[in-house]
Amino acid sequence: MTLNRICTSLPLLLSVSLLAGCDQSSVAREETAPRPVKVVMAAAEQDKIVSLPGVVRARIETDLAFRTLGRMVSRKVDGMISHALLVAGDRVWLEDPGYPPTRTLFAHMGIAPVAISVDRDGMVVSEGLRKAANARAAVVTPAHQSPLGVSLSLPRRQALLDWAGRNDAWIIEDDYDGEYRYVSRPLPALKSLDRDGRVLYAGTFSKMLFPSLRLAYLVVPDSQVERFAAIAGAFAGASPALTQGIVSDFIIEGHFARHIQRMRKLYAERREATASGLKAALGEQVHIDAQPGGMHLILRLGGRRDREIVTRMRRAGLYAEALSDWMFPEEGKGDDVSALLVNFTNIGSRAIAECYGRRIAELLEAINHGL
Repeated sequence: MTLNRICTSLPLLLSVSLLAGCDQSSVAREETAPRPVKVVMAAAEQDKIVSLPGVVRARIETDLAFRTLGRMVSRKVDGMISHALLVAGDRVWLEDPGYPPTRTLFAHMGIAPVAISVDRDGMVVSEGLRKAANARAAVVTPAHQSPLGVSLSLPRRQALLDWAGRNDAWIIEDDYDGEYRYVSRPLPALKSLDRDGRVLYAGTFSKMLFPSLRLAYLVVPDSQVERFAAIAGAFAGASPALTQGIVSDFIIEGHFARHIQRMRKLYAERREATASGLKAALGEQVHIDAQPGGMHLILRLGGRRDREIVTRMRRAGLYAEALSDWMFPEEGKGDDVSALLVNFTNIGSRAIAECYGRRIAELLEAINHGL
């Protein structure tokens, strides 16, 4: 039940440069991915929407841009879910590391974020049970954990669903780039295993197509459709019905599936080229995590301060994210926290990546010498 499979039964429906400053003339302009945006969703009047069978009927729009790593469930979607299903004082499991504005939003609404560690199998559900078994919800990115890129294992998925079913809790599944998996077929959505109606499945078209569409979607259990329609009508705006109709036809006629196949192949090649080029330039100074999918790489720094490196990179016209900025502040994890998150989707060749790698190496050398 990835988006591709969902789209076969529903009439509805990138990324930016890793760095700047090297010659990218070999990259075709039409292939260069645009800057990603944060996408939000709002339900709409019944006569102007694209229908989602058995789910909430929706209209969709966007908010501010989030550079480099793209956007998952937007703050407005989180806010809508909070208004519909949560109350002040509730506790919510959040992945650690995870998207920082999500915990900020919940905190502003009086909802207590609970940091739950992530390992190679995804969110550590047993830790959530120890810390806050009575939490009202969990926000997860099971296809490619954001930002570590690991997938939530089947036992963990089942444990999470069992917890939600026993406690009448909610699971917010953020499938922000699940179609971009390079080592196997895209994983079925957690929603496809939901037998108790506890999962809300959210995603965006900004990474699959392009951000200016301003489209995303939220699939809710049948029992919650009326509630979400009322909340969306009160708190959110709308997206043009014409845009929704065009994208709907794009899916129904099979163009979307073909587009995803082409882009998955292109991004797999660019992922390999970027990793290879950076490794050639940086050698043992960094370790590049082997991730099954996604649209960015993780460069482990072996204890160097990632925030300092990111600051210097930006001054030099380069761009990356510091992994430590995605961690809960009170949950220090030592050297494992120190890493750079860098995008690869418009890096057109190994040579370009190696050029960027040399520039990063120069910055690391300056830091090593206290300059």
